[in-house]
Amino acid sequence: MSHTFNVRASASKERLDKLIQERLKPGADKSKIDSRIWDLFGEDWAVMFTDLSGFSRGVAEFGIIHFLQIIYESERLFVPLIEENDGILLKIEGDSMMVIFRNVEKAIECSISMQRILVDYNKDKTDTEKILLCVGLGFGKVLRIGDQDVYGAEVNASSKLGEDIAKAWQILVTDSVKKAAKNIKDIEFEKIDEIPPGAKEAYSLKYKL
Repeated sequence: MSHTFNVRASASKERLDKLIQERLKPGADKSKIDSRIWDLFGEDWAVMFTDLSGFSRGVAEFGIIHFLQIIYESERLFVPLIEENDGILLKIEGDSMMVIFRNVEKAIECSISMQRILVDYNKDKTDTEKILLCVGLGFGKVLRIGDQDVYGAEVNASSKLGEDIAKAWQILVTDSVKKAAKNIKDIEFEKIDEIPPGAKEAYSLKYKL
């Protein structure tokens, strides 16, 4: 007799929640529980956060419907590039995307491709219709909870780089990304002064548009 089991997408989150509940109990062996969590969910990923430059200011000036159009267009342009470079789009929040890649070099190549496609896209656009992209990249061991979310120092660092520090056309990366990027030609790394929490150093990726 065959049996079919329907596994809910939240199974990983439910398992994590149970372990966190155990960790909260008086006298819990937190070190042991932490090891179990990392054994279950710890994986090496490159993490990308994107942000659209000037979005918040523009919403106030031109209205939310105009910028829903900008978001729609950015997704139309970027999602195929993410798929071509074997990225997994985990989350879209407003004008920001969170994407993970197994391969650091593909994460970098995808970031550059996203910036390059905007050169042609923006050529015949008015200033209010142009898409201006900021990117932050991190790489290292993270807790991946199914296809819902990732957590870790490199996640926090890449989020800060992409959403807060980077300006239009910039790709900012952590030192872990720089160390892992060995085979990409025609790029350079320039150290920046502002280092996000979770990274030892941060760099601006210099590339050709």
